[in-house]
Amino acid sequence: MEPHPIRLVVTDDLRRSRLTVFFRLFLALPHFIWLALWGIAAAFAWLAAWVVAIFTGRVPDGLHGFLASYIRYQTHVYSYYYLLADPFPAFSGSAGYPVDLEVDAPEQQSRLKVFFRFILAIPALLIAAVLDYLLQLIGFLAWFVCLFSGKMPEGFESLSSYCLRYREQTQGYVFLLTQRYPSLSSEPV
Repeated sequence: MEPHPIRLVVTDDLRRSRLTVFFRLFLALPHFIWLALWGIAAAFAWLAAWVVAIFTGRVPDGLHGFLASYIRYQTHVYSYYYLLADPFPAFSGSAGYPVDLEVDAPEQQSRLKVFFRFILAIPALLIAAVLDYLLQLIGFLAWFVCLFSGKMPEGFESLSSYCLRYREQTQGYVFLLTQRYPSLSSEPV
């Protein structure tokens, strides 16, 4: 089976700094503020990409790159917040974080599917919402484990990565980065 155009790549070593784990919520606040501001711009970029893709069947390279960077940055922030990675992420959304997102180049898409994208995405968004709750639960439990052991359990990381991968594939589908539906299969992460 061909790999999904949006892939989560995990190169983390599972070690965590107890001090940064303890203050993780406060350390992540500037990232959540920047993510919200960037999200406003991403909403306008998505709207522009949607209109262009309806007529051309393709998202322009610049808009695709901008939206891919936003989703990659979102992945870095959630990875940091939910303890999937330890280093403080950059504010740029550039590649190279221990839990990173690879997004393939723009592809030709069905204009009809682009037009109805949000409606088509509703089942995936519902599944992603359930997996988000699971990710939050794992993050809560992982906070205690990492605080006391200084290490993220491998099972927690695997399940969290699965939830995050599906979430980001759903975001990529909604933001027109791919026309391929999010995958529930346990692709290697």
